[in-house]
Amino acid sequence: MKKIRIGVFGVYRGTSMIRYCKSCDTAEVVAMCDKWEEGLERQKEHNKDLDITYYTSFDEFIKHDMDAVVLANYANEHAPFAIKALKAGKHVISEVLPCQTMKEAVELIEAVEESGLVYSYAENYCYMSGVYEMKRLYEEGKIGEIEYAEGEYIHNCDAICHCLSYGDPDHWRNNLYSTFYCTHSFGPIRHITGLRPVSVVGLESLRKPERKKTIGKGAGFGVEMVTLENGTIVRSVHGSLYKDSIWYCLYGTRGRMETARAEADEARYNHLYVNYDEYSGAYDTTYRENYRADERLEGAAAKAGHGGSDFFTMDNFIRRINGDTSADIIDVYEALDMSLVGMFAFRSILAGGVTVEIPNLRNKEEREKWRNDTACTDPKVAGDMLLPCRKGGNPVIDPVLVERDKMLWEAELASRQGYSNDAFSQPEANKHNQ
Repeated sequence: MKKIRIGVFGVYRGTSMIRYCKSCDTAEVVAMCDKWEEGLERQKEHNKDLDITYYTSFDEFIKHDMDAVVLANYANEHAPFAIKALKAGKHVISEVLPCQTMKEAVELIEAVEESGLVYSYAENYCYMSGVYEMKRLYEEGKIGEIEYAEGEYIHNCDAICHCLSYGDPDHWRNNLYSTFYCTHSFGPIRHITGLRPVSVVGLESLRKPERKKTIGKGAGFGVEMVTLENGTIVRSVHGSLYKDSIWYCLYGTRGRMETARAEADEARYNHLYVNYDEYSGAYDTTYRENYRADERLEGAAAKAGHGGSDFFTMDNFIRRINGDTSADIIDVYEALDMSLVGMFAFRSILAGGVTVEIPNLRNKEEREKWRNDTACTDPKVAGDMLLPCRKGGNPVIDPVLVERDKMLWEAELASRQGYSNDAFSQPEANKHNQ
């Protein structure tokens, strides 16, 4: 198997991918790029034993002699860099999300098609052990055909917002609309079932008084009520509620399966509860299974971030580049199935909660309608199609809160000056995109 030469764009979140390359003999990091010079210096110190070239310019970085690029930069800026990398002849693995506009979605698909290269979407929640076991059971027909499902990704970041957005009121996180970051909650349902979403209704939270203490302009959390191509209804919820939750549940024509709740004494998303009948029917013999589904977490996978799932996103990517067609990557079409749910849920919210159809960009004729659609909440990209960050318009952010977050971030930076480079080697350091 060929050893794949990897370039990493984004040295903070990208550390997880760097760790993978160090743990295997099928990939090596040969270049890193980031505008954060302190991060590059820390990586240089931490990787003194490796032959790595460091860049602050992506345009110079992409010229480096390498096979593939990891995109771990800002979550709303992946598509333009993915397109540049594909056009430069590099395979791409992209962190979440794949794009922020429909224009980018069309251009990304066409860049992948024209290049013939591997594009893989690193939606790691699809590879968590409990979720992946659900995929295996569903493909075996254990619970029959799906009829209803739920996915939750609740992550209360209010106490660390100043670290995540560097106290910058215009950081992408502070311009985030409620349903944008949707693929941690909906993505696993899409990957388990293989079914395409066809329509969505969006809902967003009120801006609670507690939420007003942050400088984020969007609502605290969003909900997508999705209809899949077979008529299945999916509830996807994500964002910042007071208590965190990662949880998935599927109801089929023969049974139900779900991961453990955080309050369970088991291994949360790696623990599974299955309840199914041998035959279809309410009065058939019922089987109940309750077990921890993490047998595959061995070696480097056991040490990887996000419950081991960071290992499998990279492993499948490398195997696919090397010609293994059984490697389970999330291709560009599936990536957009996952992410357009959130994009069109927000359009539903702005229109008053109406049902909105989700385009199938596999069909070239459908792309033309969206080729120049730049609607998003990013002023640098949207042009005259700029959207508010929430229904009713952007709130006025208290300048006192902005100044507070800047001061907190400066204090955080000062406290980090004495830290060792080990911060880059810990899974806990890689919980968020930059």
